[in-house]
Amino acid sequence: MTANGILQLGFYLIVLLLLAKPLGAYMARVYEGRPIVLGRALGWLERLIYKISGIAPELEMGWKTYALTMLLFNVAGLLVVYALQRLQGVLPLNPAGLSAVSPDSSFNTAVSFATNTNWQGYGGETTMSYLTQMLALTVQNFVSAATGMAVAVASIRGFARRSVETIGNFWVDLTRSTLYVLLPLSFVLALALVSQGVVQTFGPYAKVAVVQPTQYDEPVTDKDGKPVMDENQPKTKKSTLTEQVIALGPAASQIAIKQLGTNGGGFFNVNSAHPLENPTPLSNFLEVLSILLIPAALCYTFGVMVRDTRQGWAVLAAMTIIFVALLAVCVVAEQNGHVFAKQGVDHAATAMQSGGNMEGKEVRFGIANSALWATATTAASNGSVNAMHDSFTPIGGLVPMWLIQLGEVIYGGVGSGLYGMLMFAIIAVFVAGLMVGRTPEYLGKKIESYEMKMSSLVILITPALVLIGTSIGVVTASGKAGIANPGIHGFSEILYAFSSASNNNGSAFAGLSANTPFYNTALGLCMLFGRYWLAVPVLAIAGALARKKIVPVGAGTLPTHTPLFVGLLVGVVLLVGALTFVPALALGPIVEHLTW
Repeated sequence: MTANGILQLGFYLIVLLLLAKPLGAYMARVYEGRPIVLGRALGWLERLIYKISGIAPELEMGWKTYALTMLLFNVAGLLVVYALQRLQGVLPLNPAGLSAVSPDSSFNTAVSFATNTNWQGYGGETTMSYLTQMLALTVQNFVSAATGMAVAVASIRGFARRSVETIGNFWVDLTRSTLYVLLPLSFVLALALVSQGVVQTFGPYAKVAVVQPTQYDEPVTDKDGKPVMDENQPKTKKSTLTEQVIALGPAASQIAIKQLGTNGGGFFNVNSAHPLENPTPLSNFLEVLSILLIPAALCYTFGVMVRDTRQGWAVLAAMTIIFVALLAVCVVAEQNGHVFAKQGVDHAATAMQSGGNMEGKEVRFGIANSALWATATTAASNGSVNAMHDSFTPIGGLVPMWLIQLGEVIYGGVGSGLYGMLMFAIIAVFVAGLMVGRTPEYLGKKIESYEMKMSSLVILITPALVLIGTSIGVVTASGKAGIANPGIHGFSEILYAFSSASNNNGSAFAGLSANTPFYNTALGLCMLFGRYWLAVPVLAIAGALARKKIVPVGAGTLPTHTPLFVGLLVGVVLLVGALTFVPALALGPIVEHLTW
C-alpha cells in the first residue's frame, strides 16, 4: 500500500464520517415531521401528492398493513418495468431503434430494479431505450431506495415507541424519502457529474471517424438478415471500419440516483468504468462517496430517533471497523498482485504507474480507488463497479464476495443495511444475555422468543438462498454452460452471482454468462426472496417492539453504546459470516489463492 493510496483512502473515510451527522440529523427531522428548510419549497408538492393519491398522512399503520402496502407497491412497480421493456420497440425515445427485451431478461431486470439489486445481465446502451432507462429503471432507482429507507424508519420506530400498535405510514415515509432526501441529493450530484463530463442528452448516438481505419471480415447476409453459408461456413467479405458509434443518453441523472440509492445499475455496459459515466478522479470520488453516504448517515438518524445518539455511533463504529479492515486486505492484495511477473511486467508502484495488479482496472483510478470502490460497492448493496472484480487477485476478489455474504450490513443498502445490522444487534444482546443468564434487552425493550425467531429468519434466509442456488448452478448443465473459466474460478463466479443476487447487491464476476433463461430466472427468484423475506420479518419485529413497554435500566443491563458492545457486534457479524460461508469460500477464492 503506497503513501498516496493511504492518503486518498483516509481522506475518503474522514469526509464520509463528517457528513454522517448533519445528513443523519436532517433525515431524522424529515421522518419525525419536524420543520425543515426544503419543507417551504416542497411542502406544497408533498401535500398535492397525498391529495391526488387519496392518502391520509395522519393515519398510521400496523406492521401487517405497512408490510402489505409495501409489497403491493413493489409488485406494481415490477409489472410496469416488465411491460416497458417488452413494449420498448414501439414506444418513443428510442433513437437507436432497439427491439423488445426477451421475456426472461425482462423478468430478471424488473425484479432486479424493484428489489434495489440492479443486477444487469444485459448491456445498457445496446438493450435499453432512453425511455426504458428513464421511466422504468431510474424511477425504480428512486422508489426501491425509498422503500428500503421506509422499512428502516419503521424499524426504528419500533424501538423508539412504547405501548402502541402502529409503526408509521408507508406512503408518507416513501414520499418523504423521495421528495426530501433522494431527489435533492440526486439533483446536486447530477449537476456535479455533468460538470465533470458525464453525458446528459436526448440526442442520438454519435458517430466519429476512427484514427486508423481497420479492415475486418464482415458476414454476408441475405435480404432477411440471415447469414449466407458457403460450404457450411458463414460467407464473409472484406470491409473497412472508418467510423465508430459512441453511445450517449441521459446518463448523469440516472448515475446520481444509482449511487445515492445504492442501486448500482449502470447506464452503460461497463458501468462506472465507462469514461462517459465516470470520467475523472473527482467524479469517481463523488460517486463512491455517495454510495455509502446515506447508509452511514442513517445510523445517526437511528440514534436521534431513539433519543440516544450514542446508539447510532455504536452501530456506525461496528460497520466502520469491519469496512476498514476488509478495505485494507483488498488494497494490499491488489497492490501486491504480481499477476504478469512471468511475462516480465514491472509491478512496482512508481510516480508513473500504480503498480500491482492493474488487470481489469482503469489507469485513471489506479489500485487504491479501484479497491476502495470494490469494497464500498459490496459493503453497500450498490453493485456498481469501476473495475472488473473478476480480474482481481483471489484474495482481492474474496473481500467483495465476503462483504456481500455478510448480509449487506456493513453500511449496506439505503435502509436495508441499517435494519439488517439491527437484527445482528438483537442477536448480539441475546448472546450476551445467555452468557450472564439474564433476559436480553435492547434500547429498553425485552428481546423475547418472537423477536429471536424473526431475527433468525433474517439471518438465515439469504445464506440458504446463496448456498442452495450455487449448488444447483454447479451441478446442472444450464448452470455450468455459463462458465467462461472452468475449474476453481468458475465455481467462484457462480458463488458470487448467487451471493450478489440473494443479498440484493448486483455486482458480478463478469466471466459468467448470466443472460440465459436459467440464470435470469434463478437469480430473479433469489432477488425477490432475498429482499422481501427479510423486510417482512423486520417489520414484524418493529410491530412487536412498538407494543412493548420500556424496561428501566438496571445494574444488570448491558450497555449497548460502549466499545465492549461494538466489539461484540463485530464478532457476531463476522462469526455468522465465517461459519456460514468459509467452507464455500474455501472451494473458491481460498483454494485459488493457494494454487495461484
